[in-house]
Amino acid sequence: MERTGSEYVVTGEVAGQHGVSRRALCEMTEDLGLSGRVLRPLWADDPMKPPADLKGWCDPAGRRASRSGQVELLRKWAGRLGLGLQDPLASRHRCKLTFPGFGDRVAHLSRETCFTLNELRLLDFPLYYELQQDAKVVVALDEQEKRELQNLFLPQDLRVYTAAPHGPMTLVRTRWEEKEDGAKEDVIRLAARITATHVGGDVAGSIPIYYRFENDDERVLVSVPPFGSLSEIAVVDGVEVAPVDGAVLRIG
Repeated sequence: MERTGSEYVVTGEVAGQHGVSRRALCEMTEDLGLSGRVLRPLWADDPMKPPADLKGWCDPAGRRASRSGQVELLRKWAGRLGLGLQDPLASRHRCKLTFPGFGDRVAHLSRETCFTLNELRLLDFPLYYELQQDAKVVVALDEQEKRELQNLFLPQDLRVYTAAPHGPMTLVRTRWEEKEDGAKEDVIRLAARITATHVGGDVAGSIPIYYRFENDDERVLVSVPPFGSLSEIAVVDGVEVAPVDGAVLRIG
């Protein structure tokens, strides 16, 4: 608002949606110093009322706070524009933060000193792991995911993949230069075992896995056992974790 010289904020907030209560919305508005400067057209009984200067511009009686009213309004305008809507209020089409666990990933990433668009894009992958050794492990399974992940490798990233074709491909990112050789080996072995676990099928014994750094042409072959089952995950303090070789593997 300061950058653009704006005086008011117009939002699509509705109390009670996505777990945000009326009280929480009011508190957020006050904490941000925006009392009297927020207009919520979809919240018919907004206790904070429209900004006084905008009362002539908006019609509180015409607001539609119910889901059915919002859908009706969207379909009306979509029809005028020649657009067809399928489940127009589906949150997955609007905000990634409504995906279970995605907000936790963003919160964890935001605690780092700085992060890039590349790292934000990694959060989109379903198989996103955070290791206790300050490492991120992202696994791509199908061909589409692998094409997307291929574009996100940085020179210092580790690539982990199966010896057989069409297997999973894994990106490992950490501060390698800050780790001792033993710590590096632990991260690589964990990533290799995670990759092996996602091979699928009835696999007995160890699985051959290749790994190499993106800035290095030399690859290394190791044989590692997969974890017993992807479903063997305990819940600790509301977070899904699995003990792995003395470390903690968090499933985002």
